[in-house]
Amino acid sequence: MNTPSSSKHHVQTAVCIVGNGAIAKAAALAFAQAGQSVTLLGPPAAPKPDGLEPSWDVRVYALNHTAHELLSNLKVWGAMDQLRIAPVDGMVIKGDGEQPGHLNFDAYGAHANTLAWIVEDRNLNDALGAALRFAQNVHVVTGRAVALKTSEDGAAVQLADGTAVKASLVVGADGAQSWVRGQCDIGLDYKPYGQKGVVANFDTALPHHGNAFQWFTCDRGIVALLPLPGNRVSLVWSAPDMLADQLSSEGAQALADRLAEFAADKLGKLTPVLPESVRAFPLTLVRPHSLVAQRVALIGDAAHVVHPLAGHGMNLGFGDVRDLVRAMAEREEHRSIGDDRVLARYARSRKEEVLLMQATTDGLQRLFGANLEPVRAVRNFGLNLLDKLPFVKRSLMSHALGRH
Repeated sequence: MNTPSSSKHHVQTAVCIVGNGAIAKAAALAFAQAGQSVTLLGPPAAPKPDGLEPSWDVRVYALNHTAHELLSNLKVWGAMDQLRIAPVDGMVIKGDGEQPGHLNFDAYGAHANTLAWIVEDRNLNDALGAALRFAQNVHVVTGRAVALKTSEDGAAVQLADGTAVKASLVVGADGAQSWVRGQCDIGLDYKPYGQKGVVANFDTALPHHGNAFQWFTCDRGIVALLPLPGNRVSLVWSAPDMLADQLSSEGAQALADRLAEFAADKLGKLTPVLPESVRAFPLTLVRPHSLVAQRVALIGDAAHVVHPLAGHGMNLGFGDVRDLVRAMAEREEHRSIGDDRVLARYARSRKEEVLLMQATTDGLQRLFGANLEPVRAVRNFGLNLLDKLPFVKRSLMSHALGRH
């Protein structure tokens, strides 16, 4: 079992991963499984409340087949509480206006057993944390990083308490405000959407039958209701800042009343899951100019932040882990895991998927945010047309499933 360390000393490791989220933990497990020694560096974990069965987490992820395969290979998927995971068997998308367009996806049309799985943040991180406690070759260090130095021979991360972690490769998995990225002077394009993601959970009077629902409402943003186990759904409302603040302050019951306009005919009356919880987080587009630097690779939100309308931010991160570990495994014998050419191969392997997701989510956000009647008519026509083109729909679903 690996125990966290914070005493002043020097650590020698093959890979130093900076971060403590799901992507960082998955990367640590994946590198360890590949036979590399790993040091996972992050702040101390927050204490967990004792006693009662935890409520339903308002932060959820729609994990695709790429994420499922990686987590299964890491022996993490089966360790999650399966009773708290909901498969997505279909998706219903609706436009806006007097004659709204519509688009339907289903697992049968995608030749898949399911389109995705809705997983709570806590369920995922608890399983990853449990796996790390028993992982071989993983050393957990808690502390605050204050300096990063790299050279042709390796890298070193200096901590505030004097500890130095020396590695062949440093992996920045430390989120959208990445410290690692900043230390490497990697430039970025940053675009605030002027929206917040409002999240909450509701019980439904009618069954959702494994369907996810999404409404493009133009001036009120994008409303998504994702299936949870039983008659329960998770809301992700990408709302303009002023509306988001209002939704958050009004509380869960008022939010349920507002959602009746969209969901009443599909899901019946919505009732807030107790204890009530409504949270909001700002939505941005973050595009670093590079995924790599000397002896450094970025993954997860440190490498890219996209609009959540497609629900694929976490999936992109798991794709990063898969491709980074693969690039290391396939390197020539004379190259170290932090070799510039190896890192360049990782960056090339991620370029198409990341750019496609950035362009798609940003383009859709701008298209459905335009409050002009001619634009509204065109986008509704586009949804209806796409719904009648099975080959194009299958291609889109293939990318969404992670099968490209």
